[in-house]
Amino acid sequence: MTQQIEWVLILPQLPSEPSRHRVAVWRQLRRASAVPVSSGVWALPAGPAFQADLDRAGVLCRQGGGMLVVIDASPRDQASAAMIRDAFAAVRVDEWAEFTADCGRFEAEIAEEIQKRKFTFAELEEEEQSLDRLRRWYRDLKKRDVLELAEAKAADARLRACQSILDGYSEQVYQAVHRTVGGGGDLTDAAVPDALQDQDGPAA
Repeated sequence: MTQQIEWVLILPQLPSEPSRHRVAVWRQLRRASAVPVSSGVWALPAGPAFQADLDRAGVLCRQGGGMLVVIDASPRDQASAAMIRDAFAAVRVDEWAEFTADCGRFEAEIAEEIQKRKFTFAELEEEEQSLDRLRRWYRDLKKRDVLELAEAKAADARLRACQSILDGYSEQVYQAVHRTVGGGGDLTDAAVPDALQDQDGPAA
């Protein structure tokens, strides 16, 4: 069954010059997840998840001496609804593809560090930061997933796989450090990331 989505049509009204205002509004509408459906006309799902970014586009229009016309839209037939839905879905699918590609790069990077046996805290912290960035990106994309696309579910599974891979790498770093300490190396708690300190329990 096709999901019913309420839409708004957005018509930015701005002077042709200076062009920087038109560019700023265009970029903000993209950020808001709006998609162009005709010359000068954008479409966006109606809902609170998109309102703040849409309001910001309106502010930018007024700063440029124009206005942002927003119209509630209800397609009259399935073909019209499909046209708007497909335009919106195509952009979201591209975004999810970019996200999963970045997950692949994350996985490959950890695989390379394992192959090199580069089990250092500095590298682990860098990978943790990369995973945090992926999580933030996923949350940003997910809030736009009003169509509940299959690509979003696949991306969720891919992100979970990245977490599992990082957990495995973290354990290898942990074991390598303990071998170093057991062999006479020197390591202070200050050099240990919080995540690994938590695994080992409080210092005695």
